[in-house]
Amino acid sequence: MKVTMEVGNDGVAVIKISNPPVNALAPIIIRGLKEKYMEAMNRDDVKAIVVTGEGGRFSGGFDINVFGTVHKSGDLSALPSVSVDLVVNTIEDGKKPSVAAIEGLALGGGLELAMGCHARISAPRTQLGLPELSLGIIPGFGGTQRLPRLVGISKAVEMMLMSKPIMSEEGKKLGLIDAVVSSEELLKVARSWALDIAERRKPWISSLQRTDKLGSLSEAREILKVARQQSRKTAPNMPQHQVCLDVIEEGVVFGGYSGVLKEEKMFNELVLSSTSKGLVHVFFAQRLTSKVPNVTDVGLKPRHIKKVAVIGGGLMGSGIATALILSNISVVLKEINTDYLQKGMKTIEGSFSLLFGNWICSISIAGLALWPCYRNDLETSKSWPHCHTNLRSLVTRGKMTEDKANKAFSIVKGVLDYAEFKDVDMVIEAVIENIALKQSIFSELEKVCPAHCILATNTSTIDLNIIGDKTTSQDRIIGAHFFSPAHVMPLLEIVRTAKTSPQVILDLMTVGKAIKKVPVVVGNCTGFAVNRTFFPYSQGAQFLAHLGVDVFRIDRVISNFGMPMGPFQLQDLAGYGVAMAVGKEFASSFADRTFRSPLVELLVKSGRNGKNNGKGYYIYEKGNKPKPDPSVLPIIEESRRIAKLMPGGKPVSVTDQEILEMVLFPVVNEACRVMDEGVVVRASDVDIASVLGMSFPNYRGGIVFWGDSVGSGYIYSSLKKWSEAYGSFFKPSRFLEERATKGLLLSDPVSKSQASKSRL
Repeated sequence: MKVTMEVGNDGVAVIKISNPPVNALAPIIIRGLKEKYMEAMNRDDVKAIVVTGEGGRFSGGFDINVFGTVHKSGDLSALPSVSVDLVVNTIEDGKKPSVAAIEGLALGGGLELAMGCHARISAPRTQLGLPELSLGIIPGFGGTQRLPRLVGISKAVEMMLMSKPIMSEEGKKLGLIDAVVSSEELLKVARSWALDIAERRKPWISSLQRTDKLGSLSEAREILKVARQQSRKTAPNMPQHQVCLDVIEEGVVFGGYSGVLKEEKMFNELVLSSTSKGLVHVFFAQRLTSKVPNVTDVGLKPRHIKKVAVIGGGLMGSGIATALILSNISVVLKEINTDYLQKGMKTIEGSFSLLFGNWICSISIAGLALWPCYRNDLETSKSWPHCHTNLRSLVTRGKMTEDKANKAFSIVKGVLDYAEFKDVDMVIEAVIENIALKQSIFSELEKVCPAHCILATNTSTIDLNIIGDKTTSQDRIIGAHFFSPAHVMPLLEIVRTAKTSPQVILDLMTVGKAIKKVPVVVGNCTGFAVNRTFFPYSQGAQFLAHLGVDVFRIDRVISNFGMPMGPFQLQDLAGYGVAMAVGKEFASSFADRTFRSPLVELLVKSGRNGKNNGKGYYIYEKGNKPKPDPSVLPIIEESRRIAKLMPGGKPVSVTDQEILEMVLFPVVNEACRVMDEGVVVRASDVDIASVLGMSFPNYRGGIVFWGDSVGSGYIYSSLKKWSEAYGSFFKPSRFLEERATKGLLLSDPVSKSQASKSRL
């Protein structure tokens, strides 16, 4: 981790950032840049400066680890002064010109550093962007001021609010990049350009002083006004979007330097916000999933998975096959007859998604998860209008060429028997949830597949030990629990038993990453980690409804919290068959803490099946948003009479906050049991799984992180009070009680005695 400087015979000082793998701007790097710049400015043999990065990358931005340190301590002194001290005073206003030689990527603070220079020369296909809002902050090194001055306000707002990078070729057209040259020519051209500026053959341009691309004040304010309105809709609970627009406007109205000062002030405030804490936690939680004790730390090397067989060509199987071929992994798709096989192949070639507005519905044993189809897996600023990612739709939307689509489709082969399984490296079974059928399939797989072949099941309900009971290959059996649609949803739960070999786990983790999933290794239990944790979610909502609380009010409260929609509208979207199946499964496994509601059966008897037939809690009319259906209220009243939960037959009086807590605190409580039983490696695994699998708002950090922000003591006392009033559904877990009594965080590591009984 260092910054070096070499002065050539031409009088150009090349300052190079070296902090692999992405040359992050850690405090020591920033200090090094300041020192080398001051040295270059004071040396008589230096005429101009080129700043670049080592290893084919300019800089991925400020070191995010520093934010984690600040969040723990609350001390902003760990943040170095960069915007004014380094970028403005030292680089932009320096007496010698600077040119940024950019390659690979220039993101966040890296791009801001480059924009402080007097010109930017880039290699082809270099990523340029300011993704800070995805971490709950705004650009803090002058980016809110310089980017609008270089590319115009409209494009700058788009790039910042969407955390959307562009390539250097587009940057050249916009004026962000001065020249795009080959990697081999990059330093040579940058040195020449810097000398040309120094000797006045090229203009000496300070980005902060430019106003030619800002337009008139009225035009700028109109663009910002529209952006504010849009952000209130797409990011209502994330203050950084509105702050970013305010800071941009400050610079437009009062000048760039005034904007930089306001940017610095607001950046420091946002760093300490709950939103930033949550988003940074999720950022690190996702990366921690790659570290699994006794799997990734024992010297194993992943084996190359070239060919995968998928059994079952339905919604799930075809989605899994699509994800694999899009990552250039050959697939054998097996079905039981020609009709089913043709349907599966057409699904892969065509496009499918179960869509609701801009949200994808993920059907699972816990009910439903909704995943916003955003530009990347953690971004929450703007949804795409469509989320189809099967081959034909990718071509239609310009995301893939016809040739590449044809090539991808050419590596999937449909079959009706096991003849092609003799050389596969992995099988993923994705048939219906039938124990006997799955046992039969795995017994056959053991005979026809090579000895090294991984035997994976996509089950979301059945114990893996039962599935592999009739085989002698339990060490090769593993759960590959995708969330539907499998080619879109980012989470992959990897379920291991006590007998699954570490090599098999590592291999599946590697495949998961290759197909752009986030693999989370979990233990073997009903519902595994995600569905197990969230089964009380819909039940808590049902419980409230039977206490007399308006179902539409419950939906509004949960939506306002940040879930894509409320639990009753979500149930409409799935169809009621899923809800009944879910209720039976969890009632069987966790009879002591389930609420059996008669409501769904009454809805079905009345001829309702949610969005599937246009009749549910809401009215569904083509071209219109769903609206509450008052005709469902008598059915709800009948269900309340049957359940007899309302004290004295009268509805309870609750606040919106109490509604939120009575729905989500039981989920936190179940997450405590999941951690206590060792179903997950660490608490943050539950967090990232809740975000990627159940669409828990990422700016709240995940279900456990949010629970810690509320406080274990408060959650425990609330659940205890409700359990005394309403019964065992709300009974606090032993783990939660222990944490509350000892004043510990829910996320604090489990004790050694707990770890010894871990399912992992």
